[in-house]
Amino acid sequence: MLDVLHQPRYADLAPTQIWARELDENRYHASVSTMYRILREKGETRERRRQATHPPRKKPELMANGPSQIWSWDITKLRGPDKGVWYQLYVLLDIYSRYVTGWLCAAGESAELAEALIADAIDRNGTAPLSVHADRGTSMTSNTVAQLLSNLDVHRSHSRPRVSNDNPYSEAQFKTLKYCPDFPQRFGSLQDARTFCEEFFATYNHDHRHSGIGLHTPASVHFGTAEAIQTQRAATLAQAYAAHPGRFNRRPTPPELPAMVWINEPPPLAQTR
Repeated sequence: MLDVLHQPRYADLAPTQIWARELDENRYHASVSTMYRILREKGETRERRRQATHPPRKKPELMANGPSQIWSWDITKLRGPDKGVWYQLYVLLDIYSRYVTGWLCAAGESAELAEALIADAIDRNGTAPLSVHADRGTSMTSNTVAQLLSNLDVHRSHSRPRVSNDNPYSEAQFKTLKYCPDFPQRFGSLQDARTFCEEFFATYNHDHRHSGIGLHTPASVHFGTAEAIQTQRAATLAQAYAAHPGRFNRRPTPPELPAMVWINEPPPLAQTR
């Protein structure tokens, strides 16, 4: 069998090809699986074609300990009135405060729309973030967006290819959007989608108490009123404890604000040694 497989004319052929060509010449030696087994036993099975190799992508590691430091953005699809009709929802999010700094609902996706959204969000925010993180979609990696951020001296960060959890804050925000009770199966029109999003993001920013930021609203954390509210909450809980200490197992305190938030927090130094 090895003599057959080692023939010069079969040097570049797979066993399946050899089996078929031998059979066409009225010769049967063994099954294809047996040919593979014999070659494996002799250490002669490997990929002989040149394979493209790519250096490993560096894991993005971004940290924010306050608002307007790291923004995350992404695009999700919203179902239109008919099959195959989709609207594109662009959302910019501050990862520390969870405040939606900008959003746009459009009929399609384009780098120009993304550039306009980011520029408008920075203008209304009053300051540019240190970094903007995104996936590797066409708009996210476009030269148009890259040039805008470069002109503003804003660092660009991208998720690794095919690694969805490199952009967790935007993904979580989209889940909050699509799992809210009023989210429809389909939107009747682009204007219908925009009206819904306008109401949703106003409520999300100013009324929704977010568990990741001590049950404060994103607007409160983003614009610096959360500490005063935290003090008031602590005073209210202290009064409740003083009036009825038997109702508590321990002295109650309000949920704390995070000291810092991460995209891909690195392990402690002691664990990396």
